[in-house]
Amino acid sequence: MRMLHTMLRVADLERSLGFYTEVLGMQLLRRKDYPSGRFTLAFVGYGSEKDHTVLELTHNWDTDRYTLGDAYGHIALGVEDIHSTCAGIADKGGRVVREPGPMKHGTTVIAFVEDPDGYKVELIEMSSKAHA
Repeated sequence: MRMLHTMLRVADLERSLGFYTEVLGMQLLRRKDYPSGRFTLAFVGYGSEKDHTVLELTHNWDTDRYTLGDAYGHIALGVEDIHSTCAGIADKGGRVVREPGPMKHGTTVIAFVEDPDGYKVELIEMSSKAHA
């Protein structure tokens, strides 16, 4: 078995696609409308679904907002240089909600950004990542 994707419900698909592709640098891998169900699925990621775990962005046409549950945590992305990554995200209009620094009770350098729907994306500087 392997992880295939994680699904996020998004209120505005174009806005979310802009964030994940233009701000975080993912590629739109595929997109399909399902008119009879009134929803669209868009898959984004850093490589082919054959070899990579990706995000499925689900847009239900008749829903313009979601309440994020308190059990949901975040998506994590590994980065080489967390400071320049955060600066680049901010330059592209992304919202850095926790500046780079060591995680609580550890030494791994992390930061958090927030997508247009309020989902958190953790950035982890790979050179500082300790084996847990």
